[in-house]
Amino acid sequence: MRAVIRRNKQLVCDEIDELVPGEGQVLVRTLACGICGSDLHALHHMEHMIETSRRAGGGALNFDPSADTVFGHEFCAEILDHGPGAAKTLKAGTRVVSVPATLTADGVELLGYSNRLPGGFAERMLLTEAMVLPVPNGLPTEAAALTEPFAVGAHAVAKARLDPNSVAVVIGCGPVGLAVIAMLKARGFGPVIAADYSPRRRAAAEKLGADVIIDPARESPHGRWEQLGVPMAGAAQRMARMMGVQFGRPVVFECVGAPGVLQGLIEAAPAGAQIVVAGVCMESDRIEPAVAITKEIELTFIFGYSPEEFAATLDDLAEGRIDVSGLVTGKVGLDGVADAFVALGDPEAHVKILVEPSR
Repeated sequence: MRAVIRRNKQLVCDEIDELVPGEGQVLVRTLACGICGSDLHALHHMEHMIETSRRAGGGALNFDPSADTVFGHEFCAEILDHGPGAAKTLKAGTRVVSVPATLTADGVELLGYSNRLPGGFAERMLLTEAMVLPVPNGLPTEAAALTEPFAVGAHAVAKARLDPNSVAVVIGCGPVGLAVIAMLKARGFGPVIAADYSPRRRAAAEKLGADVIIDPARESPHGRWEQLGVPMAGAAQRMARMMGVQFGRPVVFECVGAPGVLQGLIEAAPAGAQIVVAGVCMESDRIEPAVAITKEIELTFIFGYSPEEFAATLDDLAEGRIDVSGLVTGKVGLDGVADAFVALGDPEAHVKILVEPSR
């Protein structure tokens, strides 16, 4: 079968071995698979990703970066066949999504980051039957394929210590920032301030429900805190509370992942703010703890999501609590994946590109 393979830090379309479902597995046909920002980084810096994973003590990315790898972990697929001992609860032809991890006799394979099993940039995949979720309510395939990235937003919001009166600022409106905005609004939080230099991304943030849209080139997103009732200084906050003035906990979501951003937020955020770090900075960075200590800033780093958050995100999409129509700005077949990686380097070119292997 055909697949797009990372080989020698290049993407090549080639033939790989056919798959046979093992015990408890299902063979699926890939219908659509999103290109993630981590895929863009992994193409040229997989070794660095594996090293940081090792240093973090998780060992999640434990494979040979010099060997062939088929990316793709944001997918919607169709069941073709069942392996031995399968319950066959979901019949052939059922559209499904899944957390991108497959149980094998040798352990867990993370789809998209495995030498043994291909991810969604292949015509077919092997999934664990017990982990697949049927796509409900006639949810379109391209929307179902966004379950995985939007689950990251669900996890970020779950980790935020928001109260009913909280004001949230989302810095960076790429796929992660958009997922955070969508989940904040789906959970009833607001006002939500969204900031990005890209007009296209700002428009997407507005479509997903952000209450205030800011171009940082023209205005600091932190200039709105006072207007929305959140005093900036700790002394002013204490005085407000003494006078019976109530205001919600300020929460900032860092969704950029570039050096210097975190320190800038520590300096600009209100005293007592929680900064939820969802952007993955793959370089060494530097912060000044004394500033954060003086302001009593809380830093919360998030990664991934739980199976429950994944399932809840699928439900949010299917029930219309999150409207992702229009976020997919491009679709390519396997032959167009390499060019799509280049195109995604320009934030004005695309918001999200899906790979459709049958295209």
